[in-house]
Amino acid sequence: MKHYIGPANPMHAQFDALAAYQAQHFAYAFDSGVATLTLNRPERKNPLTFESYAELRDLFRALNYATDVKVIVLTGAGGNFCSGGDVHEIIGPLTKMTMPELLEFTRMTGDLVKAMRACPQPIVAAIDGICAGAGAMMALASDLRLGTAQARTAFLFTRVGLAGADMGACALLPRLIGQGRASELLFTGRAMNADEGLQWGFFNALHAPEALMEAAQKLARDLASGPSFAHAMTKTMLHQEWAMTLDQAIEAEAQAQAICMQTQDFTRAYEAFAAKEKPVFQGD
Repeated sequence: MKHYIGPANPMHAQFDALAAYQAQHFAYAFDSGVATLTLNRPERKNPLTFESYAELRDLFRALNYATDVKVIVLTGAGGNFCSGGDVHEIIGPLTKMTMPELLEFTRMTGDLVKAMRACPQPIVAAIDGICAGAGAMMALASDLRLGTAQARTAFLFTRVGLAGADMGACALLPRLIGQGRASELLFTGRAMNADEGLQWGFFNALHAPEALMEAAQKLARDLASGPSFAHAMTKTMLHQEWAMTLDQAIEAEAQAQAICMQTQDFTRAYEAFAAKEKPVFQGD
């Protein structure tokens, strides 16, 4: 199953610039600190393949070292976000694999979610149309989600005879929308409509389809102009504190905030306030 892992990428601790990254299995653009990843198989509603899974995982891992990338926008082309794993290129082959091969695959898909949660940059998902299966999990693994009235989000694993527990769904979804609502979606596989998603806290906001990317890019640019080191710390603490008691969380945040107080951005904010100016953060 070496093709699941994908070719080795020249991304390591010394590779700190991804502005010129050349994607093979999706579109990649970079501007003013914002990297935009677009799943671009619109004729099939942007399904994932073994190769795109692996490249996305590797890219999100590399973002740990990308000092030029401040925020990521994740979206899909052609009026849909992502229809999940490609039926013919993934689902079909999975029915013929051995247990070790299947476990290697399911661990790799989970590694994509781990990489998204571990990368320090905030991830803004811009979701229109179909957002299903692994696509719904990528949206769930993002930090902020903007949608449209046409968005339909489905964790449809049970529809193909699988458990609703996939790629961390049983951990992430209840924390976002509540245990009862998550249980309903994961047991039934039904689509959550956009209004439900907004009311339940899955979406941060809804926009017209033609305004979705503009809204996502504006949010991303606003975040990119902020204190990126502090944003990374916020994302880290949001992730780590799930497994902490309140006392542990308060102590961890005390240490995290003391570290942020040593940054130049903290000093810049104070000096700008004293001068009645807007701070210009630089992430150091």
